[in-house]
Amino acid sequence: MDDKQIRRDILRYSKNKTSSGLAILAIVFNVFYFVSIYKSDVGNYYYTWLTGVSIIFNLVFMLTVFLCSEGVKNYKLGYAVTLIVVGAIQFARTQIIPKKAMQAVVTLNDVETAVMTVGQHTRILIYLIVSGTLLIAAGIIGISKTMTLNAYNKELEAKKA
Repeated sequence: MDDKQIRRDILRYSKNKTSSGLAILAIVFNVFYFVSIYKSDVGNYYYTWLTGVSIIFNLVFMLTVFLCSEGVKNYKLGYAVTLIVVGAIQFARTQIIPKKAMQAVVTLNDVETAVMTVGQHTRILIYLIVSGTLLIAAGIIGISKTMTLNAYNKELEAKKA
């Protein structure tokens, strides 16, 4: 047995911990984003329907990614594809609340105050981009390993027949 065949055979008996771990790490970075945005209370800027939708999305995001982390652990192709889609959505999210909050100014006690500082904006963009990158990497690794395992299983079935 050569090294490549041994690595493929190991896939049959092990979990895809790499993709699963990257997905869980993406959730952690999303939580950093979530906390960073909503801990800042600048007047009543964040008391809008958009914030409500964002909170619901964050909850759905975390549940979805956790479910996908379990699915890719067991080499399920659909979950790996879902991770890539959700990762792309993380990149799109950089253009919604962070962009609007960075451009917004509110008046507090007759003083104009920026809703989001440059430092906070940079930090939350990093959180979203890292989260999205981790999800896309987890999905690509998941697809690669799943396809390798499926091809190897078919090869073994053909040898049996």
